Amino acid sequence: MEKRIVVGIASFGMSGRIFHAPLLTHHDKFALKRIVQRSGDDAKALYPGTIVSSLPDDLLNDREIDLIVVNTPDQTHYDLAKRGLEAGKHIVVEKPITQTVEQAEELIDVAHRCGRVLTVFHNRRWDGDFLTVRSIIRGQNLGRLVEFESHYDRYRNFIQPGTWKERSEAGAGILHNLGSHMIDQALVLFGMPEAVTAHVRIMRTGGEVEDWYDVRLHYPDVNVLLRGSYLVKELGPRYILHGTNGSFVKVGLDPQEEALKQRKNPHDAGWGTEPAEWWGVLNVESDGISRRTKVETIPGNYSAFYDNLYDGITKGIELAVKPEEAANVIRIIDAARRSSEQRRTIGIARSRS
Repeated sequence: MEKRIVVGIASFGMSGRIFHAPLLTHHDKFALKRIVQRSGDDAKALYPGTIVSSLPDDLLNDREIDLIVVNTPDQTHYDLAKRGLEAGKHIVVEKPITQTVEQAEELIDVAHRCGRVLTVFHNRRWDGDFLTVRSIIRGQNLGRLVEFESHYDRYRNFIQPGTWKERSEAGAGILHNLGSHMIDQALVLFGMPEAVTAHVRIMRTGGEVEDWYDVRLHYPDVNVLLRGSYLVKELGPRYILHGTNGSFVKVGLDPQEEALKQRKNPHDAGWGTEPAEWWGVLNVESDGISRRTKVETIPGNYSAFYDNLYDGITKGIELAVKPEEAANVIRIIDAARRSSEQRRTIGIARSRS
């Protein structure tokens, strides 16, 4: 029997409760031993076989734990991940990896020095809609791609009380939260841009953190637009692609998060599949003939992140999400913020990766 990797989760907030704990407990190569929950007692009720701790340091001091999921508030990622690496643990950091590029690069150096694996939970790489978009671009279904537009919108017209995500001192905001996913996806598809032009704003009454952004990534041959807002009641397309031979438009959001909220698991039949009414529309022209068809969405698979991580830890297989890539996400966020503040386009310096 293959070795199981013993895991501790540093927080039982949204990401621990919805993503990490369910995915890990339904993966036969991981054993969830500890969960840190500072308030409430439902972690023990939901996962009776685990030890519920009150402090992240309990994970650092547990010699049996091989891997720590650092999913605490963003401003704590750097310190806890660094101490975990130095304690000999492998580390998964919830996105964004850190709050600054310098912190991310230091974590990468520490991981190399300690001989530990460091990666980031950019799970939206395994959304079915993104996998489908990536397949269409790779297959050149649209001819030469000239425009890529991605939206990640929600409707939250109130300021949620009691959460660090609404406080300016925590360095939070929609660009770090939802924008991290979208920027990561764009970098996977197109690599690092030459420059960034962005507008980032607070739109909700009484808000402290930005809740709207429009980010343009500059590439030689394709226009890339990423937009997100907390004030979109009627959702539009998730992806809009235009090329020399036609267009692809996709609405709807990958169903895995909602399925996990309903306590379904990746072993359930039909996991990650979308009903036909949510499939994207491909409209292309060839030899003067237009063809408009629906494209079946590739099933999403968040478990693939942990499949790859297991192989990375036990076999040295290349990580699907490299920490250097996550550092580049922070580099783009920093450029977007500066662009918005200075009202100008910001060039992107060559990264270390």
